Amino acid sequence: MCGRFTLTVNPADLQDAFAGFRFPAQFAPRFNIAPSQPLLAIPNDGQNAATFFLWGFVPSWAKDAAFDRKLINARGETLAEKPSFKGAYKYKRCLILADGFYEWQTKAGVKTPHYIFMKSRQPFAFAGLWSNWESADGSAFKTCAIITTEPNDVVAPIHKRMPVIFPRAAYRQWLDPRSRTDLQPLMRPYPAEEMEAHPVSTLVNNAANDRAECVVPDL
Repeated sequence: MCGRFTLTVNPADLQDAFAGFRFPAQFAPRFNIAPSQPLLAIPNDGQNAATFFLWGFVPSWAKDAAFDRKLINARGETLAEKPSFKGAYKYKRCLILADGFYEWQTKAGVKTPHYIFMKSRQPFAFAGLWSNWESADGSAFKTCAIITTEPNDVVAPIHKRMPVIFPRAAYRQWLDPRSRTDLQPLMRPYPAEEMEAHPVSTLVNNAANDRAECVVPDL
């Protein structure tokens, strides 16, 4: 799964990495984004603009928002089959913006967090699904989930799953607002040779710790 990640770059750097998309003029660097918190994503609504979603997917047909406590990830292999995700897979896809993520390695019962990022230190995009959920009283909010796949050679020694990370060439295909059922080939691990990882402090275990020390190597 993917349960924590970062987006620490400034808006100008993000704009350079995602040419052709629009971003908020200002947003704070985040070193420990956790489930139920806001994250920045680009939905396939034809606007090519990033906005904030809550991390925790709530299907449009859900009677209440309790779904967001569990549906932070969606398995890429079964998107077309799962009732919670198959509609969004066809119609409501998004890019979730990040510049690194955390996974926990378990050895002898001890869990050690690791920070995983691009060697280039450039921001990137997770594959995501989104929903616009409305409550019985008419209030509405946007939610999303990160899609996961098998790990590459960097992540495999740490964890059995990793988020689907797209190359830039896949952005437009994923954000096509039309119904799509031919996107399964995109559900694959990102090339390991472009990524690296290092262990970090258990500071990241607490979502209240949202500071730069979370990504510092703990060697």
